[in-house]
Amino acid sequence: MLGIERRAWLLAILSAILQVLIFPLPNLYVLSWIAVAPLLIALLRARRPSTLQLEAGMRLLPARPLQGFALGYFSGILWYGGNCYWVYSTMKQYGGIGAPGAAGLLVLFCLYLGLYNGLFGIVVTLLAKSSERLALVSSPFLWVAVELARTRISGFPWDLLGIAQVDNVALARIARFTGVYGISLEIMIVNTAFAAAWLIRRERRLPLLIAASAAAFVLQIGRWVPIPSFPQNRSAVLVQANIPIVEAGDWTRQYFTDTLSELSHLSFSSPTAAQESADLIVWPESPAPFLSNDPTFRAALSGVATSAHAWVLAGNLATQNGSRGERQNEEVFNSAALISPAGEWVGRYDKVHLVPFGEYVPFKSLLSFAGGLTKEVGDFTGGAVRDPLVAGAEKLGVFICYESIFPDEVRRFAGSGAQVFVNVSNDGWYGDSGAYAQHLKQARMRAIENDRWLLRDTNTGVTAAIDPYGRIVQSAPRKIRIALSASYALENSTTFYTRHGDWLAYACAIISIGAIASALTSGKGKRATQ
Repeated sequence: MLGIERRAWLLAILSAILQVLIFPLPNLYVLSWIAVAPLLIALLRARRPSTLQLEAGMRLLPARPLQGFALGYFSGILWYGGNCYWVYSTMKQYGGIGAPGAAGLLVLFCLYLGLYNGLFGIVVTLLAKSSERLALVSSPFLWVAVELARTRISGFPWDLLGIAQVDNVALARIARFTGVYGISLEIMIVNTAFAAAWLIRRERRLPLLIAASAAAFVLQIGRWVPIPSFPQNRSAVLVQANIPIVEAGDWTRQYFTDTLSELSHLSFSSPTAAQESADLIVWPESPAPFLSNDPTFRAALSGVATSAHAWVLAGNLATQNGSRGERQNEEVFNSAALISPAGEWVGRYDKVHLVPFGEYVPFKSLLSFAGGLTKEVGDFTGGAVRDPLVAGAEKLGVFICYESIFPDEVRRFAGSGAQVFVNVSNDGWYGDSGAYAQHLKQARMRAIENDRWLLRDTNTGVTAAIDPYGRIVQSAPRKIRIALSASYALENSTTFYTRHGDWLAYACAIISIGAIASALTSGKGKRATQ
């Protein structure tokens, strides 16, 4: 097919499978060191030489650029389909779209994002036309540059390669300087070494395989190195509401008040709250119609704050002027409200980065068929600022749900003075698919990058306290209504990554552009001498 050897297609498929396995739920993270190597081998050994080249003893040749695009694109489509399969069930169950439509949107999703993997394939093979060595040496930098492009252009940095090693505390700490991209670069360097071992002559293969295996072992062993715990001197109550995702019309007034009563009771039921020592009580983002202008909702939260003598942070729906429905086309925000121990509503964070097809429909006039995706959560307006919320002596960096996957955006909270992160989320949309666990891993990486405690409060789980090493210190069981008594601490210093952002990813992009320019210049020089 397309003049590509069958073996190359099989290697591209193998690479996609391995990349799926390194993320939850399989979570075979140790395979990350070899997951991309089969794709590199496929790109550089994709087609048979001509008869004359065979007679000269030449082996399989690198793919031509368009063949490289096809191999990378195909592998990318399979990876997104295997990793983000939950898009189908979410759209079908909650988006008001039938099975064929949901399947079609998942296919379009994979076809679109797979273009980035195709870009990786076409550039690797373009470099290989100049020098196979140049292609191999450049591939780790190119991979990171493509991850940066996926983050900045498409706004979907879901499961960047480095996320697979979030439990490897010793290795993951480099994210304090480089962000998650530094871990992706480390993983790709080892993958490239494994690929090179299979591309060189057999008599030289064993030493390189041993070296690559040793590097992978040394880098992975940090996963089991004992690390001391962080001191904790503050406490929070994280309320896991476990509110089912139902039609807005199913919320009777009685059901609403009963739910508020239960959640208020839970806010005092944990040992920490019972001792009246909680510094913060958090309610998650949820599908409940908790409106900031609803007197019953406001009274309930104010009552919790005054009774517990604690600050309360709660997910809710808010409007610009606090009064929903008074004007036509009123802007609605996915928000988190801050209530003081005196019961006063003193602050609010409006979610800045909204979920496409979940909280708004991009290009709505062209994609009107997908409007059902917003019927449960509304058609939201994005917020404009990422300033910390000041809760007495604490500065809270609050971000909502999907925002936790954006490293450069989350770091701005710490850069603006946030001493602790609070992530309120509703992962109930994902059901029991791997998405909830994938989402958790990405949130944990944000704690590592910025050296901050992270209090993660979700509707259905995983609700947890996460230390600056990204470790889950305390967590609640999923899919039950419960309050987690969580300990944490405040941090004022900032990391290199917090201050300088994605500098490494941009450096990799510059190196990649330089490699491409070198290959093109070399190619012109060769043609000129012929």
